[in-house]
Amino acid sequence: MPNLDENLAFAASHELAALIADKQVSPVEITQLYYDRIERLDSRLNSYLTLTQDLAMESARAAEAAVMRGDELGSLHGVPISIKDLQMTAGVRTTLGSLAYKDQVPAADSAVVERVKATGAVILGKTNTPEFGLLGANENRLGDDCRNPWNTERTSGASSGGAGAAVAAGLCSLGTGGDGGGSIRIPASFCGIYGIKPTQGRVSSFGGVPPAAPLLNITSQQGPMSRTVKDSAILLQALAGYDSRDSSSLREPVPDFVGAVDTDISGLRIAWSPDYGYAGVDAEVVEVSASAARVFEGLGCTVEESDLALDDPFGTWWVFFAANVFVTQGHLLDDPDDPLSWYGRMAIEDGSKFSAGDFIKAMGGRDRMMNQFADVFDDYDLLLSPTMPVTAFPVQEYPHVIGGKENANRKGWSFVPFTHPINTIGHPAASVPCGFSSDGMPVGLHIVGRKGDEETVLAASAAFERAMPWADNRPAVS
Repeated sequence: MPNLDENLAFAASHELAALIADKQVSPVEITQLYYDRIERLDSRLNSYLTLTQDLAMESARAAEAAVMRGDELGSLHGVPISIKDLQMTAGVRTTLGSLAYKDQVPAADSAVVERVKATGAVILGKTNTPEFGLLGANENRLGDDCRNPWNTERTSGASSGGAGAAVAAGLCSLGTGGDGGGSIRIPASFCGIYGIKPTQGRVSSFGGVPPAAPLLNITSQQGPMSRTVKDSAILLQALAGYDSRDSSSLREPVPDFVGAVDTDISGLRIAWSPDYGYAGVDAEVVEVSASAARVFEGLGCTVEESDLALDDPFGTWWVFFAANVFVTQGHLLDDPDDPLSWYGRMAIEDGSKFSAGDFIKAMGGRDRMMNQFADVFDDYDLLLSPTMPVTAFPVQEYPHVIGGKENANRKGWSFVPFTHPINTIGHPAASVPCGFSSDGMPVGLHIVGRKGDEETVLAASAAFERAMPWADNRPAVS
């Protein structure tokens, strides 16, 4: 087999798919290239929990045969992809980031995996995640922390941290993530890649962490992570759509996400908030992201500072988040083997204590937040902010004082003021790479849209990408 150009590991997924369809690149060769890179580099990152090389090479050979036969090809035919290890994969170990499920092998795929397979993509393996996705940094009891490819002393972010690190380091072409409190956008910001959390219900969550608790699980949504906006649009197009197995699934027609990437954004009205009116933010992060927000003025948009001022919204979100994990995993509190991480136990125990009254109060808090954001979107098409108030910090050294403000929220969630409010209200939001700190760590710009309007978020993301391209930036571990 000829040696492929290593640069193909960083080619856009849609470009790889075109090369494969044109018989210029073999799915077998590109899959092997990624495995060679994983073998060489991932011991420094720990981005994968499980590799599926035999299955992947079998899939790659089948993909190559389909090309040679002239079969109709899917949108990501032959393109190597990673799957977050909170997604069930038939016949493939799915740990959920937990010792309790370290040997679990599901009998069926989740909806996300079903739809990934329908694109013709080749699944390389399962990416690292904290236990049940319950942390904003990627540590668990299965092994070492997932590390940031820009600086391996720093966290990758989480809970889709393995996907973030793998995409950034060129250990897959793109990856699936999930976002219950920022879990796509946190690692996208920390690792310098693109990620979008769709509108709540846009992508089916069927077959995630069992058993399902749809009433409580109103904040979590699955979505794509990639090096380019168009690649995420293509994967989101494939993932989106009604699924009767998910009671929160949207019945409405799926918009044209791929077409949105080429939409002219001139004339958009954009609001900018450095802090949502309550958050402490590192001064350098504010400077970099504010400068990025001003780029939109040069793209023909109006950019004005928002007067949005939230009361600390963490408690409202935490009721939904922690109560859901108690419903799904509460039985583990009494497991004699004590498999839980410190944060897993913390979240489950918190969730066990919430009353019906707490839930009703949280629903009221959610309604108030939805009204506050609706007021913003009465006047503006998009809301911009930093994605994160800090850049990636050293592993397990969670910051509690940021921008001179002390944050008393739960350890492991003390540094995410911008992301979880958007989960609570169900709007779409993306993180785009917008620059670097003075010590070389990526900074992300948060782009929030109206509920149901991923198209404008994608259009703005792509316009910013054209103005301030980032895909050629490569981390130290790459």
